[in-house]
Amino acid sequence: MKTDFLHEPELEFGLARHIDIRFGLMNYCPLDFDQLVAPKNIRLGIVGTKETIEGLTKWLEKCQSGIAAKSSKRPNLFPQFPGFGEGASLNAGFILDQQLQRSIPQRRFEELCQKPKSDEVLQEIAKLFLDEMEDLVQKTSADVLVCAFPFVLVEYLDQDELGDITDSERQDDPDETGAQPISLKFVLHDYLKAKAMRLRKPTQIIRPGTYDERKRLKQKHPAGKVRQLQDEATRAWNLYTAIYYKAGGIPWRLVRESSELDTCFVGVSFYKSLDGSRTLTSCAQVFNERGEGVIVRGGVAHISDTDKQIHLSEEEACKLLRQSLENYHREHKNFPARVVIHKSSVHNADEIIGFEKAMKEFSIDPEQADFVSLTKAYTRLFRGNRYPPLRGTFFDTGGDMFILYTKGSVDFFSAYPGLYVPRPLGFRCDKVSSTPIAIAEEILALTKMNWNNTQFDGSQPITLRASRQVGNILKYLGKDDHIEPYYRFYM
Repeated sequence: MKTDFLHEPELEFGLARHIDIRFGLMNYCPLDFDQLVAPKNIRLGIVGTKETIEGLTKWLEKCQSGIAAKSSKRPNLFPQFPGFGEGASLNAGFILDQQLQRSIPQRRFEELCQKPKSDEVLQEIAKLFLDEMEDLVQKTSADVLVCAFPFVLVEYLDQDELGDITDSERQDDPDETGAQPISLKFVLHDYLKAKAMRLRKPTQIIRPGTYDERKRLKQKHPAGKVRQLQDEATRAWNLYTAIYYKAGGIPWRLVRESSELDTCFVGVSFYKSLDGSRTLTSCAQVFNERGEGVIVRGGVAHISDTDKQIHLSEEEACKLLRQSLENYHREHKNFPARVVIHKSSVHNADEIIGFEKAMKEFSIDPEQADFVSLTKAYTRLFRGNRYPPLRGTFFDTGGDMFILYTKGSVDFFSAYPGLYVPRPLGFRCDKVSSTPIAIAEEILALTKMNWNNTQFDGSQPITLRASRQVGNILKYLGKDDHIEPYYRFYM
């Protein structure tokens, strides 16, 4: 057994590199800030009640001038939000115009939220937003559609129905078969994003607690304490970055040295159909170090009698990677020299044969491939002080499982920023050309490609995180429904 430590990966911004997303954007601008096609004036189409539209627009106007840092002994963990617009490092501004806003009467929500919760009621609530969003798309040139939920609706919904479960609270690890345990109950957040796809505009769902700290949910325990909220500057950072990316911007990317091979990262996970009768495959393809995700919906997968894990057939594996590589070529006009597949179950022989067959079809050397399975890890390490192990701690167990702390204490923050004891990530090298420690370094870097979170210590690499988010939404879409290919429509 052997323990090692991986230094925090740098990210590339417009003018220089930095390990931290917020300091990188604040000091060095977004990656594409000087490109003509980068967003400059983002038209926000906002749908909500008169109260939520007014509250959100006033807060965004406040954010434009900047938000002071939270008072803390750890300034690197809680930096200020510098503001945005022309002349700022975050140079893309928001257009907040009444012509881009559609209001829904508050009483409509109050009437629906008095009814017992059911799929039909939640579909009626979604329709309130979808009808107004469709009107915005038909009559305006909105870049991103924002759904501003009223507080009465937030109180009516569970946290998972809001899409508001954090990495620490979420229990979305694959089960013993490798399938993602997606809830079969109706989730408004995911249904709304799925049905809005036909409008061909990315969506952003915002709770009133984002811009008004008085409207926070109480935790579900007898004390009834108010649910902990991120500080205001952090909320501004996360919302701005998400909207910038959804509007077509590229805030940052992984650092890629000129000597490294062009790599296509692919995440493969599994989800059940809404009726629970079939296990399907979702694939979120990260084109390269820029992190532009493209979605491929795979076929039906099956639980193997041999290892009781869920797998693709050789034919389905080949088809899935073939589609991914065709998408890569469509975007880059060339094929990658290397392919990395992160999968939520172990790669079996049929899947490896199928993936390698697809690579050979496009003259990609199968020896330049890494097939890695990621799972939850039960092995924990302990430090001789009050803080958990450092993020980047790597543990070679001496067996087929490797342990990586993607959550943990962070030197740059001078703290462990989490609320719960961190659980490390486990991975297996099913068939690889790289060393385990090189694979771990890559996984650690890919945890920083989550456009919804500017605190850089994400728990999952974007490959699997994205494919799981995709599965949550695809379950509401039929075979003939329109599916947007880009990840910005799913986050």
